[in-house]
Amino acid sequence: MYVRALIVVLAILNAGVALWWATRPAASPPAPPPAVSGGVASLQQIDPPRVQAAAAPAAPTPQAAAAPAKPVVPSPAERCLRLGPFPNQAAAEAARNAAGEALRTPRVREVAEASSFKVMLTGVGDREAAQAAVAKIKAAGLSDYYIVGNGTQNDIALGQYRSREGAERRQSELAAAGFRAEVVPSGGATGSRWWIEARAGADEARLRALSVLGQRSLDCAALR
Repeated sequence: MYVRALIVVLAILNAGVALWWATRPAASPPAPPPAVSGGVASLQQIDPPRVQAAAAPAAPTPQAAAAPAKPVVPSPAERCLRLGPFPNQAAAEAARNAAGEALRTPRVREVAEASSFKVMLTGVGDREAAQAAVAKIKAAGLSDYYIVGNGTQNDIALGQYRSREGAERRQSELAAAGFRAEVVPSGGATGSRWWIEARAGADEARLRALSVLGQRSLDCAALR
């Protein structure tokens, strides 16, 4: 009995759906696009441009580590020497040739010997220039000086010595203070002696061997 009633209800529902489908209104057609005047371009929707993702900037490559700077090794100070004395020119030249690389730009020099020697600053100028030079000498802490000459040409005497060695020590003292003095024979001539003057080379062993000839330091400015 229940089955029959269910079948009747389903039949009624199917009939109602069929009736609704048959009597529903027709769908209205889509509205036509608005009329456009002649010569005017119509607007059309286009797809929005795709925004390309900006490429991420490449990470900066680390700079190569700078190579450590090499320490600057100061060049050794230039040394100049006077070797001798030698009794004659031939002996001096033989010693110069035997020195080899121990000496650079060697030269043989004849020096007149005398019974005494003066140390002089020559060609200083007029009296006013000579007095200015004396003021500089005093400021350097040096003594034993006097002005020689008159008028426009004056010299400054800086000591008199019985031996050339003593005069040259005074000359070196003045050179260290910035004064280029000369050793001038002032006594009677007693002959000549020969010397080798040169810059010290790289061969230290041979340079030490030359010490038997007698070595003295020399102002390198005297070799220029």
